[in-house]
Amino acid sequence: MFATFTSVLVDSDLHLSHDPHYIPEIIYRQVRFRLTRLCTYSNIPDMDKRQEKALMIAAKSRITKKGDLWLVPSQSGSGNYKVDANPEAPSCTCPDFELRKLRCKHIYATEMVIEREQSITQTTQTANGETTVTTVTEKVKVTYKQEWTAYNTAQTQEKDLFQKLLAELCGLVTNPEYTKGRPRLSYGEMIFAAAFKVYSTVSCRRFQSDLRDAQGKGYLTKVPHFNSIFNYLEQEALTPVLKELITQSALPLKSLESDFAVDSSGFSTCQHVRWFDAKYGKEIDHHDWVKVHLMSGVHTHVVTAVEIKDRNSNDGTFLPGLVEDTAKNFSINEVSGDKAYATVLNHETIAKVGATPYIAFKANATGAAGGLFGKMFHYFSFNREDFLTHYHKRSNVETTMHMVKAKFGSRIRSKGAVAQTNEVLCKILCHNICCVIQAMFEFGLVPTFCAEIAVAQKAS
Repeated sequence: MFATFTSVLVDSDLHLSHDPHYIPEIIYRQVRFRLTRLCTYSNIPDMDKRQEKALMIAAKSRITKKGDLWLVPSQSGSGNYKVDANPEAPSCTCPDFELRKLRCKHIYATEMVIEREQSITQTTQTANGETTVTTVTEKVKVTYKQEWTAYNTAQTQEKDLFQKLLAELCGLVTNPEYTKGRPRLSYGEMIFAAAFKVYSTVSCRRFQSDLRDAQGKGYLTKVPHFNSIFNYLEQEALTPVLKELITQSALPLKSLESDFAVDSSGFSTCQHVRWFDAKYGKEIDHHDWVKVHLMSGVHTHVVTAVEIKDRNSNDGTFLPGLVEDTAKNFSINEVSGDKAYATVLNHETIAKVGATPYIAFKANATGAAGGLFGKMFHYFSFNREDFLTHYHKRSNVETTMHMVKAKFGSRIRSKGAVAQTNEVLCKILCHNICCVIQAMFEFGLVPTFCAEIAVAQKAS
């Protein structure tokens, strides 16, 4: 069940296996107790917390070099901290380093930017016959090659292919039978219109010309009124259909994805929320938002499962459902997530589908809970470098969130709660179709959609 994680190396003579009978039970308990005490009273979790913050700084902030120093932007205010990246005695001007005289998050972030080393060896020979070997080390930032030919082709043909693939997906939707009243608009065509409107990022009224163009291409039998699109987005029956379409849109990438990451992010609405902040002694006014909990593949960034809830929803409680929904269609090898998902239940849920959980642990976490949670905690503590190699795949789900927001907007136009949920689901659906289009040119993928999706009949 937990086949991918065979053992955790503690020292040269002793392993902690996922099988409790791998070593005698008494030795297993004694070693677990000693490891738990060591991890509890050491500063390893605190150091990891700084490293985790450093990852965010290195990924999102602009760290520049000025002379022999590096300028790292402050995360809590304006200005920069000056970092001396001397590997023997690094220093920083931030309060944390001045207090502890140990590596702070700014030093870790600078070292992450200076990630790859290239060594050049020079051999020189003097007049008296002595040979001198000099090694010059140049540190440069790691870069990744872009498949520009595939990317350019996909981008230039995306809009035409998007309409074609979206029409194929919406053709899977079957309409409920109506026994009275005037004929309704086709659910498949209304979902096509709503999703295509979200893809265009313009208002429904200005979007009418795009719908007329889609009708001319045969994707619509009738151009719906812009108010009809609003009305259909308000229907609760549309929510499960959109979720199923998201699932179907991810299936063509099934052979490319086996590692997944989970995270959540907010999409702001047009409503405002107010509260009194006791810390600052004043009333705070901000846009309200809905929270998107999703699981995506780390290779193509396709979304395999998604839940939309209110802004106060807890992240950790949604992981079991996301994992189980993904496991229905994908073979999961490993799942990575931040410390918000570090619970015993979440570790066990991931193991049940035959995957390995790589979830960061909170500063106060110990291995006292035992089981898989305890074993992964010991793995995290004593094989940190190997653990983080898998855990850092989690950054891909943040890339997924950024892709959705950058392309289709981080704000929601709809006002009703149901319409807001359906609008965000349309954004995710559009994102998945774009991922499929990219895979068509990068990997030679030929997508096919074949499962019928029924719309639930509204009770009269």
